[in-house]
Amino acid sequence: MSKNDYRIRLEKQEEHRAVENLVRESFWNVYRPGCLEHYVLHCLRNDPDFVPELDWVMEKDGRLIGQNIFMRAQILADDGRKIPIMTMGPICICPELKGQGYGKKLLDFSIQKAAEIGCGALCFEGNIGFYGKSGFDYASKFGIRYHGLPAGEDASFFLCRELIPGFLDGITGEYATPQGYFVDEGEAEAFDRAFPHKEKLVLPGQIF
Repeated sequence: MSKNDYRIRLEKQEEHRAVENLVRESFWNVYRPGCLEHYVLHCLRNDPDFVPELDWVMEKDGRLIGQNIFMRAQILADDGRKIPIMTMGPICICPELKGQGYGKKLLDFSIQKAAEIGCGALCFEGNIGFYGKSGFDYASKFGIRYHGLPAGEDASFFLCRELIPGFLDGITGEYATPQGYFVDEGEAEAFDRAFPHKEKLVLPGQIF
């Protein structure tokens, strides 16, 4: 893969369904039988916290192969302040190109763009093994807790990265995933019927 092997640009409105299908293909049967992520993306585009200037797609040879979006979020600080941050995702690369470095290129590019428009920090749910390579660390190291997670429970999925050095200095508090990420599964099922049929499978490693 070379720097001329792909292009990252803003998503076009007329690509919405194609990008949703890309997300569907990437997440299908990964975390649950079927997936919800394509419907989540569909809903988030109309959410007031959606950041359209950070709505990225990645293409290779004229074909869409990846995408990432960002949402405004906040930390409810223990001193009563509401600290504006962002979260991101769904982020994906098409299944046949996973593990070839495209995901990290897309991630690093989109994070840099978030920093350029003034995002101070990102909180995100993900695997430290992958996201740690792009500067993420456990949110607990920043004094940030995950909403609703009891003390002592495993929070290794909850990650954070400062984009402005020192942005979280002196801040402790709680992060909650924006409500737009929580969708009705019945509505998601109805939405999915507009796409080509795919078989739902129960597979090892699924978490829902």
